[in-house]
Amino acid sequence: MRTTDRILELDCSPTSLTFAQRVARGFATLSSVLRVFRNRMEINRLHELDDKQLEDIGLSRIDLTSAFLASTFFEDPSEHLTQFARKRGRRSLFRSQRE
Repeated sequence: MRTTDRILELDCSPTSLTFAQRVARGFATLSSVLRVFRNRMEINRLHELDDKQLEDIGLSRIDLTSAFLASTFFEDPSEHLTQFARKRGRRSLFRSQRE
């Protein structure tokens, strides 16, 4: 009887990134950081609007302050504002359907 040994070799060594992949990751990180800062500046501009204008876009002054307090320095606060506006929009839609 003959026994055949089968060996499965797995190349588990980590592959190194090419120069182009490293540059692409660097640009992606940089663009992400720049987007966060740009959004923070735009949210700061929202403080210049009066309460009625903020209400028209589904936000309040408390939402602006809460978004900054809820997000860390490198986190995008615009995501929090989007959630606040969507929740307020759903609530007002629900109220208008009940009436």
